[in-house]
Amino acid sequence: MESWRIFTDDMGSWGASVAQCLHGSGKYLYCGFPRGSHLDGMMNFLRLPLVLLMTGVLGLAGCSVHQPTALYQLDSGEPGQPKQSSGLAVLLGPVSVADYLQRETLLQRQPDGTLTASPDGRWAGNLSSDIDQLLLRQLAWKLDSQRVVLAPAVANFSPDVQVVLSITRLDSGAKQPAVLDAQWRLLDRKGHVRDSRLVHLEQVHAGSSADQVKAQGMLLQRLADQVSTAIKPISWQPFEEPKKAPVARAKEADKPRIPMASPIRTDLEVFRF
Repeated sequence: MESWRIFTDDMGSWGASVAQCLHGSGKYLYCGFPRGSHLDGMMNFLRLPLVLLMTGVLGLAGCSVHQPTALYQLDSGEPGQPKQSSGLAVLLGPVSVADYLQRETLLQRQPDGTLTASPDGRWAGNLSSDIDQLLLRQLAWKLDSQRVVLAPAVANFSPDVQVVLSITRLDSGAKQPAVLDAQWRLLDRKGHVRDSRLVHLEQVHAGSSADQVKAQGMLLQRLADQVSTAIKPISWQPFEEPKKAPVARAKEADKPRIPMASPIRTDLEVFRF
């Protein structure tokens, strides 16, 4: 009977509260079960699982939203199309790239010199292949020659100049400039080293990943310009045909010599009787 009395008392209080919401002064205070009543506590208890359920659903929805990773390629600029189909024959390669660049991750150089993986970007393909293609197109355009090929060349290709390149550093950071460290060598038709140089280039950027990749591409374009400038003096040198070795004449077979007869004189005198 006591529980029934409590229920009826609560219902009476609830009815009075509803009447206050409907016929009160118009100011909304609280339209529900009376605060502090037994039914109010029971409703709060029932609301708790619902709140937890909604929180879990929203959490799963947040986890399911995946930000797409940006893919980057080196910017080769706007190289023109070479017009001469019989221009200078250039063999580009081998081109070696540092081991730490042999990955898809876009690396970030920190102020203390360390490298960290970029959380919002990676290379769209093989970085070494992108470097080869960028340098190939830049050299072909600057030398105006369709005869610029990547190593290894076909058997019947005789280069006028061979470019051997080693890239030991190509990176940047949000607060660090793009840096390129490399060494190139130029070999003539005989395979002799005609020129060699160590290169250190820097390029500033705005800080974003896209700006960093663009700056790295500009460094490679500057490298190609430097190499093409060094190639031209070598290509102007006349090509000397190798001198043919004199053909050794076959020695005639020694013929047997017949001694010639010659009179023999002696001091003996012949006496006749």
